[in-house]
Amino acid sequence: MLLAIDIGNSLIKFGVFDGDELFDKFSIATKRDYCSDELHFDRLKFAGDKMLKIVTVMVSTVVPELIDVVREASRSQFKVTPTFVDHSANFGIENKYEPPTALGIDRLVNASAAAQKYGTPVIICSFGTATVIDAVSAKGQFVGGVIAAGVKLMSESLHEQTAQLPSVDIERPDKVIGNSTAEAIRSGVVNGQIAMADGLIKQIASELGSKPRVIATGGFSHLIADTIKTVSVIDENLTLDGLRLLAERT
Repeated sequence: MLLAIDIGNSLIKFGVFDGDELFDKFSIATKRDYCSDELHFDRLKFAGDKMLKIVTVMVSTVVPELIDVVREASRSQFKVTPTFVDHSANFGIENKYEPPTALGIDRLVNASAAAQKYGTPVIICSFGTATVIDAVSAKGQFVGGVIAAGVKLMSESLHEQTAQLPSVDIERPDKVIGNSTAEAIRSGVVNGQIAMADGLIKQIASELGSKPRVIATGGFSHLIADTIKTVSVIDENLTLDGLRLLAERT
């Protein structure tokens, strides 16, 4: 069995694969000061009465402070030294970013997974802490993308950087015109993200010069992508699946 770990800025996601089947998954909030016993790996040792035989641990992280903690926890719980994905991995696509090592590993994992699962050309929209829209050409080349503030960052920034705007729960409003401050903020944040993503997807598709599939992922993917007609598939587990596919090629 494979344990895939996706360490993002807001969440750490864990997924256990038995072959290509996602057997179990859960997530915890990202904290940079975790101890190894706080990662709750013990939750993944058993499924009912069945002990999980983890033989491979694949990790993608954008939080380097947690590398040693995850390594210690994996060795302690599963007696397995984890593999931390880096730019030398066999992603199955050509990295044309400048410079190549500046491209976030999470973006590479997602692009690689989308290309392998859905073919090329493909656009990958990740709606998380940041909204990231990336493109893989018909030739299988990662050609770049767009990075913008995500839903949560937009909402928090409005509250923290202004004197009177309140903090609001993030949910999709029924209409664009908000008739209260809270509704106006929700509309600006959510409908603004939808309009931005839809427009950028169309422009990126035009620059690719061919009709791509559009894959959405990330914690806010359903909130945003459900209403974008250009989105082909919402794949909540794209990064975890990408780590599984990388393990198969290693």
